[in-house]
Amino acid sequence: MKAQAKLEQGLAAHQQGSLEQARALYERVLKLHPNHFDAVHMLGLVAYQQGQLERAALLIGKALKIDPDVASAHNNYGNVLQDQRKLTSALASYDRAIALDPNYAQAHNNRGDLLQALGRVPEALTSYARALEVSPRYAAAFYNQGNAYGRLGRWRDAVESYDHALAIEPFYPQALMNRGNALVELRDNEAAVQSYTDALSIDPAIPYLAGTLLHVNMQQCKWGDYHSLLETLLRDLKAGQPVCLPFPLLSLTDDVVLHKRVAQAWIDSAHKRARTAWVPKERPANGKLKVGYFSGDFCNHPVAYLTAGLFETHDRSRFEIFAFSFGPDTQDEMRLRLEKTFDHFLDVKDCTDSQLITRARECDLDIAVDLTGLTKGCRPGVFLARVASIQMSYLGYPGTTGIPEMDYVLVDKTIAELEDAEHYTEKFIRLAHSYQANDPSRKPSDRVFSRDELGLPATGFVFCCFNNNYKINPVMFDCWMRILQSVPGSVLWLREATAQTAKNLRAAAHERGVDGARLVFASRIESMSDHLARQRVADLFIDALPYNAHTTASDALWAGVPVLTCKGRSYAGRVGASLLSALDLEELITSDLEEYAQAALALAKDPARLAALRVKLQQQLLSGPLFDIKRFTRNLEQAFELAIERKMLHLPNDHFDTDT
Repeated sequence: MKAQAKLEQGLAAHQQGSLEQARALYERVLKLHPNHFDAVHMLGLVAYQQGQLERAALLIGKALKIDPDVASAHNNYGNVLQDQRKLTSALASYDRAIALDPNYAQAHNNRGDLLQALGRVPEALTSYARALEVSPRYAAAFYNQGNAYGRLGRWRDAVESYDHALAIEPFYPQALMNRGNALVELRDNEAAVQSYTDALSIDPAIPYLAGTLLHVNMQQCKWGDYHSLLETLLRDLKAGQPVCLPFPLLSLTDDVVLHKRVAQAWIDSAHKRARTAWVPKERPANGKLKVGYFSGDFCNHPVAYLTAGLFETHDRSRFEIFAFSFGPDTQDEMRLRLEKTFDHFLDVKDCTDSQLITRARECDLDIAVDLTGLTKGCRPGVFLARVASIQMSYLGYPGTTGIPEMDYVLVDKTIAELEDAEHYTEKFIRLAHSYQANDPSRKPSDRVFSRDELGLPATGFVFCCFNNNYKINPVMFDCWMRILQSVPGSVLWLREATAQTAKNLRAAAHERGVDGARLVFASRIESMSDHLARQRVADLFIDALPYNAHTTASDALWAGVPVLTCKGRSYAGRVGASLLSALDLEELITSDLEEYAQAALALAKDPARLAALRVKLQQQLLSGPLFDIKRFTRNLEQAFELAIERKMLHLPNDHFDTDT
C-alpha cells in the first residue's frame, strides 16, 4: 500500500509538471519494489521529458522487459528512439504499440510523424487518417496531417487540415502559423497575414514568425507599420532573439554583421543533429573531377535560367557532372532540358537528409556545389554532414550560409572585397569578371511590342523595375517617386502584382504626391523570350536596395536596357554593380540613393547620353565576358581545379582569385 501511495503521489506531481518531485517519488517506489513496472516506466518518461535520452531508453527498455505487453510503454519507447534518430527501431515500437492496441490514436499519430521524417509521406497520411478515425477531435493529428499535405504540395488540403485543428483548438499558434505558410503558397497573402497575426497574438515568441510576417507584408507592399516593425525586429535580432529567418533579412537590411549572426544562429538551432563521420576517399591523380550540383530549383526558376548553359558547357573530358534535385519534378521546359544535360540526374526529392547524404557519398564527389543556400526548400543538413572533400555555396543564396563545413563561397571582386571576409564563414573564391553565370541561348524574341499593348503611355520616359515586390521598401519607393516628380510624363513600369498589391502601391504613390496611374504593372506573359523582348520598350531599369535585382537585372541588360544601380554593403546589394562592372558600365553604378536619384534624372533628361549607353551596352553584350558562357565555364572550372589542388597539397582552405 505504501508503494502504491507513493506512485499515486508521483503521478500527481508528474501531471502538474513537477518532474523532480515525481522522479524522487518514483525512485522511492523502486526502493520498495525494484521491478515495479509503472515506477520504472514513469521514471523513464521523466528522463525523456528532461532530455536525458540514454537514461530514458534504458529505463523504458527495462520496463518493457518487466511487462512487454503495455502499448503506452512501446509508444513512449518509440518517442525516445525517434529522438535518438534510431528511426527503424522507433517504427517497430509504434507498430508494436498499435498491435497491442489498434485504437491507440496517439501511437498512430506518432507513427505518422516518424514516417514523415523517413520521407514516406503518403504512408504518414494513412497513419493520421487512422488516428482521426479513432479520435475525430485529435487536433494534433489534423495539424500533422496538414504538414504532410504541405510536404506533397497539396496546399488547399493543408489549409483544410489546419482549419479542422483550429476548430478543435482555436488557440493553436503552430497551426495558425503553418496555415499562413500554406496560404502564402496559394498566393492568398491577405489571409496569410491574418493567420500569422493571430498566431503572434497567442504566442509572440514563435521563432522566426515576426520576420515572416514582415516579409509577407513586403510582398504586398503593405507598409503601414514598416519602420516601427523593422526597428523592433532588428533590435530583437541584435539581442539574439530568433525572430527572422536568414533569407527575409537580406531584403530588410544590408547589415552584414547581422546577416552572418542570424545565419549561424539558425544553422545552430535548426540543425543540431549529430554529424555523420566523413571519410574522404583517395582520388585518382588523373581522373575526372566529379562535381555535384545540389538544388531544389532544377525547373523554370531564375537559378536554372542562369546556369543551364553552364551545365551544358562543362568540359566532359575533365569533369563528370551530377545533379541532385530535391525540388518538385515539374516536367516543365527547363526541367526536361536539364535532365538531358547532366551526366547523372538524380531525383532525390523524396530522400531524407540521411538518405541524400548516403546517395551523394556513394557518388564519390570531389566537389559539392550548393545552389540553394538558405532559401526555400534548402537542405543545409546535407552539407553539415559533408558529402564531398570540398563544398561550395553558389548563386542561389546571396550571403554567407553560416555552415561551418561550407568551405567556399563563389563570388567576385565586386561582390566581396577581402576586408569583407569577417562577415562570411566561408573562404572566397573570387571569379574573374562577374560571379553570375548567364545562358546566352535564352534570347529575346523578334516580337516588337507597342506601348499601347503593354499598357504604357504613348509618350514619356519609362522607368522600369521588374524586381520581386518584397524588394521594394518605403525608402526605395520614396526615391522613385521623387524621380517621377522630377521627370514630367514619366511612368514606373513594375512586374505583375495582385490587385491588392497594385492598390497598395498606387495609394503609396498618391501619398507621395504622384498620380497612382503613373505606375504600370506588366501582366504575366508565358513566353520568356517575349518577356525579354518587351523590356526593350523601357528606357532605364532602376534597381532596388538593399536587395538588388539579380536575374532580373541580367535579363534587362540582355534585352539591351541600361540598368542603374546603387551599390550596397551586402552581397545581395552588390549584384547590380557586379554585372555592370563586367560590362564596363561603371558609370551606371552609384554609391548612395542621392547620387542614384541624380543619375536617374540626368539620364532621363539627356536622350543622347542614354542612347550612347545603349549602344555601348549592345557592344559589350557581344564582346564582353558577362554573357560569354564558355569563358565563364572555363573560369569556374579553374576555380574547381585550384581548390582541389590545394586539398591534394594538404593546404588549408583560403581565399583565392581566378583569372580566366
